Amino acid sequence: MANQLLSGKKGIIFGALDERSIAWKVALRAVEEGAEIVLSNAPVALRMGTIKELSALCNNAPVIGADATSVADLESLFNQATEHFGGKIDFVLHSIGMSPNMRKGFAYDGTNYDNFLKTLDISALSFHKVMQTAKKLDALNEWASVVALSYIAAQRTFPGYNDMADAKALLESVARSFGYYYGMEKKVRVNTVSQSPVPTTAGSGVTGFDGFYHYAEKMSPLGNASAGDCANYCITLFSDLTRMVTMQNLFHDGGFSFTGVSHQIMEEMEKAKG
Repeated sequence: MANQLLSGKKGIIFGALDERSIAWKVALRAVEEGAEIVLSNAPVALRMGTIKELSALCNNAPVIGADATSVADLESLFNQATEHFGGKIDFVLHSIGMSPNMRKGFAYDGTNYDNFLKTLDISALSFHKVMQTAKKLDALNEWASVVALSYIAAQRTFPGYNDMADAKALLESVARSFGYYYGMEKKVRVNTVSQSPVPTTAGSGVTGFDGFYHYAEKMSPLGNASAGDCANYCITLFSDLTRMVTMQNLFHDGGFSFTGVSHQIMEEMEKAKG
């Protein structure tokens, strides 16, 4: 059900690849709630994905390619977006993450450091670059909302999540640090959403993903939050209902993050012992 929570607002959605993407769901919900959007992804992702289909579902939203690790690309994106909107931007979703080490099969304790630096640049420093560029260009309205997607591997060790865990930890730190400066100077709020494991195209490529997913489902009192649930949560963070929320890492995981152990897991362990 649409409540027009974003009526009159304008935003940029980074990272929609296909209909399994959280960013895809966020884009659809943002438009449903009355927003105008611009879609962006890296040129290679634009070639691989189906973002033009998403554009058609979002009132023919412009698709502007940008490598989020490139300040020049980001400057061009923000300039084109503000020109398209005829004014400043009210919300940004950063849904960007990729690990060359994971893709190429390097173990965490046998990492390739050139790949590691690329992971950090793509998955975390890009968040800083997005905000630094937006701030430099004065592209965001006061009380705008910037949200990035994270995962609890930033706080806990999940074998197989590799250097993406370090990238997520850095991402959350950037949200706190940049959120302070952006809030003090421009009243812009910055948060991360630590989401349940979701079977997206990117997420499913993580070694052991099925294990993460099913374990979280059994541990979480409410079960795993879906991509659609996450989109709904992001919409509230873009809206004026959360104007005073900033610099937070917000767990959206059905209670997984604060559950020590569930009855279901204990019962399975007891059965295994027997």
